[in-house]
Amino acid sequence: MTDSMTETTHAVDAHDDDHHDHPSDMFYVKIAAILAFFTAIEVAASVYEEELGDALLIISLTVLMIIKFVMVAAYFMHLKYDTPWFRRVFIAGIVLAMVVYGIFFLSFDFFGLG
Repeated sequence: MTDSMTETTHAVDAHDDDHHDHPSDMFYVKIAAILAFFTAIEVAASVYEEELGDALLIISLTVLMIIKFVMVAAYFMHLKYDTPWFRRVFIAGIVLAMVVYGIFFLSFDFFGLG
């Protein structure tokens, strides 16, 4: 009985050693506050879109979107602590999204819809 208890204890200790570098709950609260702040900036940019102009609005919202995507993927989805392969998949996703957005916005000029 003592041997199985010792094995269980070692297994738990080994598991804890693998994840000792994860942030605390307060760190996640701070990340959420930063994301809320960026969301407030996006809303303010949308409210003042006439003053900013179309180009600056699109650029600022795109930059904020990328920042928020990276923060959510890195911390809430724990990609910062995962294998590099998962990071590459998510980077490919954001690059693909940016290409689609670029094509979408360029099509407005091409077809005279803008």
